[in-house]
Amino acid sequence: MAAAADLEFALPQIIRQFQSANPRTEVSAVYGSSGNFYSQIRNGAPFDVFLSADAQYPDRLAEEGLAVRRSRFTYAVGRIAVWVPAGSPLDLDRLQIHALEAGSVKHVAIANPQHAPYGRAAKAALRSLGVYDRLAPKLVLGENIAQTLEFVQSGAAEAGIVALSLAMAPSVRGQGRYWEIPQDAYPPIRQEAAVLARARDSKASARFLDFLGQDAARRIFMQYGFSVQAGS
Repeated sequence: MAAAADLEFALPQIIRQFQSANPRTEVSAVYGSSGNFYSQIRNGAPFDVFLSADAQYPDRLAEEGLAVRRSRFTYAVGRIAVWVPAGSPLDLDRLQIHALEAGSVKHVAIANPQHAPYGRAAKAALRSLGVYDRLAPKLVLGENIAQTLEFVQSGAAEAGIVALSLAMAPSVRGQGRYWEIPQDAYPPIRQEAAVLARARDSKASARFLDFLGQDAARRIFMQYGFSVQAGS
């Protein structure tokens, strides 16, 4: 399956639970930006399932006959946060988004808004909170939201706007601190799944999407900071 990069930590747990209940079905995931996956699928990439970080790309694929329209559903709603390394002097709790305006912050990493839904959400939040024009010269763009986090982890940026699911991952939690950006500051990140029209095993693909809507998967999504819509 093609999976949005914000699922890098949550999805492996879900896959393990699914495979435990379906031992004859092997599931593997490739992580990246939803926009890039959209282009790859249009060019014939052999994925069975697409877990997008938004609804736009699955909708386009359905319109183009490349995704099964009736299979589409919102499996989670993403959230974003400002993330800094543990040793950063920035006081996120007090300054919140304005911490990014500090003189010590030379680079702020966000995902590329051209093809990453989390990048579009970050840009929208900066505009909504009134700091985009001042921060625009500092922005550095990750190919996807996982690379955006890596920029801050490596020191290439002093701070970043990342998926809350990455900031809350056990392997990341001890490395830094975060301030969650209010959800009313950006359009909802409705993450949608779809079985692709070229799926080699559409029945197994449909079973996996059904599992994503079950309580076991929903609990994992919530553990990683996703919101889960009732009835999704």
